[in-house]
Amino acid sequence: MNVAKFHGLRADLAFIAHWVQAGSRVLDLGCGDGAMLDYLQVEKQCVGYGVEIDDTSIPRCIDRGVSVIQQDIEAGLAMFTDDAFDSVLCLSALQMMKDVEGVLRDINRVGHEAIVSFPNFAHWPHRLALLQGHMPVSESLPYDWFDTPNLRCATISDFEQLAAEVGLEVLDSVALKDDGTPVTFLPNWRGSLGVFRLKKK
Repeated sequence: MNVAKFHGLRADLAFIAHWVQAGSRVLDLGCGDGAMLDYLQVEKQCVGYGVEIDDTSIPRCIDRGVSVIQQDIEAGLAMFTDDAFDSVLCLSALQMMKDVEGVLRDINRVGHEAIVSFPNFAHWPHRLALLQGHMPVSESLPYDWFDTPNLRCATISDFEQLAAEVGLEVLDSVALKDDGTPVTFLPNWRGSLGVFRLKKK
């Protein structure tokens, strides 16, 4: 894996790339500037689409040669047939959804596998901030309570339960520190990002 291409980008991207099989059909929900799809297309010969709502991100996707659809993820994925993709990515975007369960059900419908990452609200600095009477602000939750785009605050344990309820089986999971280092001991306490690889039950 050419980790150097991810220098300066989110820590979860470099780790997640190795879970996507070469030549896969990929859908990247909330694809941002298209960095992940760009890497997967060039380095792993994957094909697919990004879905992004932010006006400023669309031209950056196009500049990278990423096929992108400008749409709100919560409007649904009706334009895609069942099992249209080998892998559906939703990386650090799920916490911004009002209907998290609905989005996960859509992901389950259109993909054979899914990779989901999100900030872990149970990370110890977040717990400490709450004990001190303040909403947490950190590298993985970088907004104040009054201007955050994050509508849902989940823990690694919470997500495991919801995934099971919507018919997704956990194939692999990892908690990552802010620098992308995997955490094995007390992951729900020590990991700032939860990353899950899932498949249909």
